[in-house]
Amino acid sequence: MDYGTFQGILTIVVMVTFVGIFFWAYSKHSKSNFDEAANLVFTEEELTKMSKDSGDQK
Repeated sequence: MDYGTFQGILTIVVMVTFVGIFFWAYSKHSKSNFDEAANLVFTEEELTKMSKDSGDQK
């Protein structure tokens, strides 16, 4: 196997990996997990605000 064949095989492997990640990221199955992860920042802010409002001192 020469260097050109190796480059061709590596190109195909990288392309298939990219397409797989693309379909995984935009699948309906993953949407709920991504939405939950996107809202974690707001949940943490609400918890911090609640603990400050309740008078708890750390």
